[in-house]
Amino acid sequence: MRDWLVGVSIMVLTLIFIIRHEQSDHKFPTSHTVDDSSIEGESVHEPAKKPHFMTLEDLDYLFSNKSFFGEEEDLKGLLVWSPTLAMKDLVFLINKEKGASFSAMVSKELGRNCPDFVTAFDEDLSGLRHVLLELPCGLIEDSSVTLVGIPDEHSSSFQIQLVGSELSGETRRPIILRYNVNFSRPSIVQNTWTEKLGWGNKVRCPDHGSVKNHLVDQLPLCNKQTGRITSEKSSNDDATMEFSLSNANFPFLKGSPFTATLWFGLEGFHMTINGRHETSFAYREKLEPWLVSAVKVSGGLKMLSALATRLPIPDDHASLIIEEKLKAPSLSGTRIELLVGVFSTGNNFKRRMALRRSWMQYEAVKSGKVAVRFLIGLHTKEKVNLEMWRESKAYGDIQFMPFVDYYGLLSLKTVALCILGTKVIPAKYIMKTDDDAFVRIDELLSSLKEKPSSALLYGLISFDSSPDREQGSKWFIRKEEWPLDSYPPWAHGPGYIISHDIAKFVVKGHRQRDLRLFKLEDVAMGIWIQQFNETIKRVKYINDKRFHNSGCKSNYILVHYQTPRLILCLWEKLQKENQSICCE
Repeated sequence: MRDWLVGVSIMVLTLIFIIRHEQSDHKFPTSHTVDDSSIEGESVHEPAKKPHFMTLEDLDYLFSNKSFFGEEEDLKGLLVWSPTLAMKDLVFLINKEKGASFSAMVSKELGRNCPDFVTAFDEDLSGLRHVLLELPCGLIEDSSVTLVGIPDEHSSSFQIQLVGSELSGETRRPIILRYNVNFSRPSIVQNTWTEKLGWGNKVRCPDHGSVKNHLVDQLPLCNKQTGRITSEKSSNDDATMEFSLSNANFPFLKGSPFTATLWFGLEGFHMTINGRHETSFAYREKLEPWLVSAVKVSGGLKMLSALATRLPIPDDHASLIIEEKLKAPSLSGTRIELLVGVFSTGNNFKRRMALRRSWMQYEAVKSGKVAVRFLIGLHTKEKVNLEMWRESKAYGDIQFMPFVDYYGLLSLKTVALCILGTKVIPAKYIMKTDDDAFVRIDELLSSLKEKPSSALLYGLISFDSSPDREQGSKWFIRKEEWPLDSYPPWAHGPGYIISHDIAKFVVKGHRQRDLRLFKLEDVAMGIWIQQFNETIKRVKYINDKRFHNSGCKSNYILVHYQTPRLILCLWEKLQKENQSICCE
């Protein structure tokens, strides 16, 4: 019961973090055509008073044993914290839901909040007109946006933009991707923009010097016809990635219809035009796809249709009878064998459901010997946060973090997991994994029987690695962040286990402000463990190649980069054949 109360209190705490967009003058309509002067020329309004953002020390209060609840459990905890307009709005929605018909109100609200697809048709985008497709719950891996159109005979360009929600401390919305098609010099240009950093690095094909041809999800940055790739700093919005082809090879032709599909992989955006892959573009820090709030199409184009599909949708928890076996079991209050913290993001509803229906069904989990909790930061969209609130009430396995989910903040989740595993759900071992990983709990527990119970780091360990110094990389590390040429030993983030004493050391370091925060959470844990190794006790670094950080191999303990379909397939194979065989 105590664990459940803590889970709800964490949800309550994060409500003060809901971004203030819902009252903004810049709200997007669902999908319509308007006249404007491009996003870069928008007037800047004075920002509203900012809500209180929790600092690192506020993590201490996440897992307080103190009960925040009175007569109205769902709402009383909200009153403990400084109220914000967003929080009051959510309280209103929760009260409305509690007083409404189960099926009538909630099902209707779900359909409105997170639609599976959004469309627009037949728009002439001449002049300063544009089309906006609002995406209420963002994008996820395998989402796609398909545009069918005819470039105007007399126009020189058109653009597709993925516009995000406002970032902390900024008054203008970021451009998570700008895809610019230029006919004057046949080229395709991609870029990102934020108010703080401006335009990102330019990657140009095929000339002006060369750099390594990076792959994104095993696809090249440019179609192989484009030749060599170059990289340079962008001074305007004209290029992050550009290539020139002869008119015969250029994928767009004035006056001719085209079908372009922008889809979202694990590592970046990919554009397929008329059935052929043309470009790829790696995600950049704080500009991940789940933060996209709208698709904007503008420029010289007759748009026949635009379709955003495979969008994140939650289960209708209120209208379905929740299977008892999918709910988190009650815990005894004594130290358990293993706590598994699954790092997830708000709109990854399908991934979490796949885990609940697969490896979270191991008997060790159902009996309470192993506890599994999803650690989720706040989403920038209030609607997503409301859906997560409902999901957490239904299953009791979500622990919310009081910050918006960005890749660079994952280390704070790691600290929170250590607090959870030492103060709230005390465990002999603590594991970190991701929501696209499949974990063989039975094999893991069997293996841990032979491992030491203290000073342990267990997983796929990198003993000799160097910082990535290439700007634009998701793992780019500046000299000021890590001046040394190599990292201490660290275990790959898709799945590693630490002993209770190491987690306790991390919590103590957090409270004494001795922790060195580092944006790569798995490397950060390696840095903290090195401190433990030097000051407390010699660490046993145990490497196990059955932890696969990329893809699947048979006889695994853990495999990564698995879709919900593959997760369920792996579980089915284990049940039928009792063997760890890959599905693809």
